[in-house]
Amino acid sequence: MSSSEESTLFEVDELAANGLDVYDRFSRTQKNFIVFAVSIACLLSAFVTGIFVPSIPQIAHDLDSTAADVSLAVSLAVFANAIGGLVWAAYSSVYGRRPMYLGGMPILCIGSLGVATSTSLRGLLFWRFVQAFGCAGGVSVGAAVIGDIYRVERRGTAMGIFFGGSLLGVALSPIVGGTAAHYWSWRSMHSSLAVWGIIEMILIYLYFPETCHDSVRTRELTTRTPFNFVWVNPFSGLWLLRSPNIMAVTLANTSAMVTDYVLLIPIAYTIGARYNISNEALIGACFLPSGFGNFIASAIAGRLSDAMVEKRKVAHKGIWVPEDRLRVILTGGLFVPLSVGLSGLVTAYIAGPLGLVLNLLCLFMNGVGVDFVLTPIGSYNVDVLQSRSAEVIAAVTAFRAIILAPVTAAVLPSIETFGVAATNGVATVIALLGYGLIALTIRYGDRMRAWVDVGYTKMTDQT
Repeated sequence: MSSSEESTLFEVDELAANGLDVYDRFSRTQKNFIVFAVSIACLLSAFVTGIFVPSIPQIAHDLDSTAADVSLAVSLAVFANAIGGLVWAAYSSVYGRRPMYLGGMPILCIGSLGVATSTSLRGLLFWRFVQAFGCAGGVSVGAAVIGDIYRVERRGTAMGIFFGGSLLGVALSPIVGGTAAHYWSWRSMHSSLAVWGIIEMILIYLYFPETCHDSVRTRELTTRTPFNFVWVNPFSGLWLLRSPNIMAVTLANTSAMVTDYVLLIPIAYTIGARYNISNEALIGACFLPSGFGNFIASAIAGRLSDAMVEKRKVAHKGIWVPEDRLRVILTGGLFVPLSVGLSGLVTAYIAGPLGLVLNLLCLFMNGVGVDFVLTPIGSYNVDVLQSRSAEVIAAVTAFRAIILAPVTAAVLPSIETFGVAATNGVATVIALLGYGLIALTIRYGDRMRAWVDVGYTKMTDQT
């Protein structure tokens, strides 16, 4: 443990001893920079995941392989993200957040260069795993950092910007990947990811402070030498999902992402085929409305959830009820089932420019709705499990990846067999079930937390 990290930890204890607020350690400018840094790291993680798919045909040709075999790298990356997220999150609760970024970025850079120089399918798969593992902590550790520096009444706004960056990456990375593969090369594209990782690592090393203030776990490290490695079970965070509250909002979170995948993954075979769009650049541009929706809703959803927390806290006479943050989903979250259902009907029954415009509007609505679901849920998870915020976010992300992997594989066969309207109809029902889980959590959240105590944040810790 470095002296700078130790001083940060002792500073936290000193603040607490003097009765000062631990969330006031950093100035507003410092907090803005921290949010920017973790958002860029999260965006990088999204690009590593999404930039690969459009270049699969080119990679298969260069490696004298098949698209199906190269596509295994996509599933392998999903697996590496799930495992890596759990590992980085677990150790961030012990060693702090900053070392996880400084440890993960070099692995990402090495993996990216390995992918760029791969000459065989076996080498590609190995380095793709390393690459995805290195950046896997972007979401979980980043969300924990925001929980470290913002109190509950301000956390949602920052979390919205953070998740907005991630979702923007999901929408933009296929466009960038396709364009780069067509006009540049897939090898140069992955080399550029290594350069991005190096810049991010330097930025974090020079300017990013340690934010963790878990005095119970970190104090134990002050008595250890740097070579006395602490073994942590990275899968222990999955046990947090036994909480009815966490599982309910995780299923709701996943249901929203299902609609996002159902709309975006087969877009060349739905919107592209229906409206005679064969140009790869134009198909890629169809992803933009979803990204714009994410970007616009990112700060709005978080700010509204913060306002709801403050408003309901006054109504409860100063008592903080974590589930109040989820109430904004009851309004904004309706865009999720509405958009995917309407898109299926429009694609099936409305031809011509009008149908295309309506579909693009549906994509924008879905981008807004998904952010209105993910941002309050991400903030809620950090709110109720402050001391294990990184681990709970990693557990949620891993669970979601396990569900979305088969969904991703089933979308195109479902459209080919049952049609786009029926497939989108199923996604609409799934989204409505997730919406219902949110309503139940808001109504019975206190009772659900009483069923299974996984170490929830005490009310006094956030007031």
